[in-house]
Amino acid sequence: MTSSSPTSDAPGRPGPLAPEIADRLKRSADGLLPAIAQQYDTGEVLMLGWMDDEALHRTLTTGRCTYWSRSRREYWVKGDTSGHFQWVKSVALDCDADTVLVKVDQVGAACHTGTRTCFDTDVLLAGNTASAEAAAGTDAPGADQ
Repeated sequence: MTSSSPTSDAPGRPGPLAPEIADRLKRSADGLLPAIAQQYDTGEVLMLGWMDDEALHRTLTTGRCTYWSRSRREYWVKGDTSGHFQWVKSVALDCDADTVLVKVDQVGAACHTGTRTCFDTDVLLAGNTASAEAAAGTDAPGADQ
């Protein structure tokens, strides 16, 4: 792992990320973007990490997910210490250019707790769309049209 600050040159712009990409990004005040990792073939949402320009550049150019650890204040490449690699299949920006979606081939657990995903242990609602619609104040999809 290479230790560095995500704001070493300017907020969110320490790396050689292509200007046509870097200029579009809407970063948080600390220069970071949320990066959602998703299993490319099943659509399973695996985890959320954080990237600055350098982490995104490394992800785009190495084929392995690189994140910025907010707690350790350093870059980390998924799998370097755990052996649970994320091999990049595609990278996309959302419509607001403030979130990155990285479709990966996940080898082993994605979550630091050892589970397949970071979203499989604390499910708040599952499989009951009628309750979800009632909680949202709608009767059915498109009911407000």
